[in-house]
Amino acid sequence: MLKIIYRSTVATVLLASILCGAYPLLVTVVGQVLFHDKANGGIIKLKDGRVVGARLIGQAFTQPYYFHGRPSAAGSGSGYDATNSSGSNLGPTNQKLVDTLQANIDTVLKDNPTLKKGEIPTELVTASASGLDPHVSPEGAYVQVNRVAQARKATPEQIQKLVLEHVDGPQWGIFGESVVNVLALNMDLDEQYPVKVLPYRNVKH
Repeated sequence: MLKIIYRSTVATVLLASILCGAYPLLVTVVGQVLFHDKANGGIIKLKDGRVVGARLIGQAFTQPYYFHGRPSAAGSGSGYDATNSSGSNLGPTNQKLVDTLQANIDTVLKDNPTLKKGEIPTELVTASASGLDPHVSPEGAYVQVNRVAQARKATPEQIQKLVLEHVDGPQWGIFGESVVNVLALNMDLDEQYPVKVLPYRNVKH
């Protein structure tokens, strides 16, 4: 009996040391050395050093002069709660989901009067599984160009050109789809076509 207890104790301590100590430490070191920016969430700062967000974590943009990201079901309110990452977990026949989708469609059409219902990209009315998706598809950005251009007093061609500059293709050219990082795009908008009020700079992170 004592022999079994001894072996079990040694095995537990050994595995705990490897799996709860050595392995996490190794992964942390490798991440910080080889993938420092991604391992830290791709923190984005202003020129004065203030943090405005993270490249890998979406945030809510509702102002007409900004591109809007995907809806979020993470947390209450407008979503995008980084401490409560989740999807809605509602089935396709759930009436709450149906009502939410319709409300999202109505919001997109209201925000973009020149857009027709059949032209709305899916991701602009559906939340991602994490609720923190920082990207939209190029199409999801292009359908917002007219609104942003009008609000920024720029031409649609100027804003569309800026969107095109922010399109990231599939990883290594084969994995995934082309996407646009909403925060990075909006920050470039402020640099090239500024407005007087910059609400996202007051967001607490």
